[in-house]
Amino acid sequence: MSEQLAIARVGDMGDGIADTPAGPIYVPYTLPNETVEVAQWPGHPDRRHLIKVDIASPERSAPICPHFGVCGGCALQHWTDASYRGWKRELVMLALERVGLASPMDDLIDAHGEGRRRAVFHARNGDHDLLEVGFSARKAHHVVAIDRCPVLAPGLDGAITAAWAIAEKLAAMRKPLDIQVTATQGGLDIDLRGSGPLAPLRMQELAEVAGRHHLARLTRHGEIVAQQALPTVRMGRAQVVLPPGAFLQATAAGEAALAGLVETHCQGAGKVADLFCGVGPFALRLAERARIVAADNDAAAVAALRRAADTTAGLKPIETQTRDLFRRPFTRDELKPFDAVLFDPPRQGAQAQACAIAASGVPRVVAVSCNPATFARDARILVDGGYQLTCVTPVDQFRYSAHVELVALLQKM
Repeated sequence: MSEQLAIARVGDMGDGIADTPAGPIYVPYTLPNETVEVAQWPGHPDRRHLIKVDIASPERSAPICPHFGVCGGCALQHWTDASYRGWKRELVMLALERVGLASPMDDLIDAHGEGRRRAVFHARNGDHDLLEVGFSARKAHHVVAIDRCPVLAPGLDGAITAAWAIAEKLAAMRKPLDIQVTATQGGLDIDLRGSGPLAPLRMQELAEVAGRHHLARLTRHGEIVAQQALPTVRMGRAQVVLPPGAFLQATAAGEAALAGLVETHCQGAGKVADLFCGVGPFALRLAERARIVAADNDAAAVAALRRAADTTAGLKPIETQTRDLFRRPFTRDELKPFDAVLFDPPRQGAQAQACAIAASGVPRVVAVSCNPATFARDARILVDGGYQLTCVTPVDQFRYSAHVELVALLQKM
């Protein structure tokens, strides 16, 4: 049975929201001031499937991808750019308001650039046992098979074809596969997950696929299957050889935008702590002007940063540490020698580390975040510890999604 709803606003995850006597109802792919016909979403009493738009918003625009609305990769291709950008900026503002904070807020930086340089394709046996390779459907377990994706960077040309070829070689095993592909200077770098142990013949067949598709490297759970070139990316003046399945900012433009803001906020600092440093997108740039201590719990990422630092001329000293900053954050006394502290945690934020920084008295704190809610929580801790939130810049490298990055500066009062 269908019903008609009036959409009032777009929520934090990109769904339209209708206010009803029973509470908010979430309807994907709808916009404010639209009247829509919807159907019940089984198992989700506060969600509805969109059947059709009866009265469309003047802000509705044509999606750029034929898979939009079926594939779960994008949430907001149907919204005009100005409204979409304003909504993304507002996500950060609202997260701060919820914890009682306000700050000068810069305009949203569009950091889509050429598109996303990494993607994870899923391979599953679907209806009638047909192999499907693509992205997960929204709020569902099945995979939407795709043959193209307009938000991917040119460096990922051939990635979908290669993912299909890998999945087809392993289809008889009937295992769900995750195929992570990263564009590097050496070519496509692919890490395969979910296959389980493979017989030597299967490994040889995968190596042949890697050769035919000119992959820089193919690994399975980090184990090298085939390698024809080093999967490198440039960070500042350094060349970083990526570990298998390494985390990398989604777009090259996004990394450049975030790093530029970090460098500006750290200007003049002689010694900087880079916490949750990853493979070094900030540390390797900051080391052109400052001494760095870089720490992360990912040993492979820290080792890649170490190798890049050791082979790059003109950098100031970089000390690296493999350290779980959730369980063993830098202490107040350890932080005292630093002129600035930078932290860029995963989505769960850095609550324990923020508490230690708040007690440290470090003059400057630069926060990079992919989650406005956990950033706001951590910023509240720092403000309560005597810091002033002086600048927040939202950065959009996940165009058409509900994800937004930010860089913020906090200074000791």
